Amino acid sequence: MKLVAYGVSGSVGILSDALESTTNIIAAVIALLALRRAALPPNERFHFGQGKAEYFSALVEGALIFAAALVIIAAATERLLHGGHLKPDLGIGLAVSTVASGFNAATALVLSRAGRKHRSLVLIADAKHLMADVWTSAGVLVGVGLVALTDYQPLDPVVAILVAGNIVVTGYKLMRDSITGLMDVALPAEDLEVIATVLNTFRSDSIDMHQVQTRGAGRHRFIAFHLLVPGTWSVQEGYDLGCNIERALHEALPDAVVNISLQPADDPRSHEDQHEGQHRLW
Repeated sequence: MKLVAYGVSGSVGILSDALESTTNIIAAVIALLALRRAALPPNERFHFGQGKAEYFSALVEGALIFAAALVIIAAATERLLHGGHLKPDLGIGLAVSTVASGFNAATALVLSRAGRKHRSLVLIADAKHLMADVWTSAGVLVGVGLVALTDYQPLDPVVAILVAGNIVVTGYKLMRDSITGLMDVALPAEDLEVIATVLNTFRSDSIDMHQVQTRGAGRHRFIAFHLLVPGTWSVQEGYDLGCNIERALHEALPDAVVNISLQPADDPRSHEDQHEGQHRLW
């Protein structure tokens, strides 16, 4: 719809808005495919599942955003250098663009709710990008409206370049976040606080945990740690405690994948593998 608005108005500001919306639509399709891939269960080839597929889709989306920004800057620069005028049907173009922005706002709300419900970083990111697109559209409409009122034509490509700058920032943040996810960054602070609270309920003078490691992959949270128990305990006693801790973590953090290594607390070797930089919960 926004491309139609550009066609009837000739505004590179509306063109920039249309290209941003187009990249959002393509990115949404890619995100859907990535989500389907990420939802597949572990198999013989992917032992930990394919949750990181979401991060690859975000990288592709970032690349599309940068490509759109380059096209916008090229079109706006050409208009600044060689001049040009908006077409007489500007009002129709503005109306079409406004309707399209309304659809984007509604879609963003739906994606945001679905993203929070399913803990999908991709859906939440797409919702934010669509809302950013809505605000960008508002800025473009104001800018183009001012051109129509003042007949100051250079304002149109200037607005387009400003939009391109905003798109570049969005693309950078998206690619930064996706690369961080691919590098197995630790879970966010609020999740670590939940983990610490759960583990603390099982700690005592004879039971402790250390070497806590976390990472995220899509909607899954991976948690691994060493469980230190008295050396006189039977395997069954240690296993029962580990099951109770794992159950408590699952209740507090759905979709958590917990890996517990059982070790005797009174054996010095159980404390030799702690390394510098390891996150400490207490």
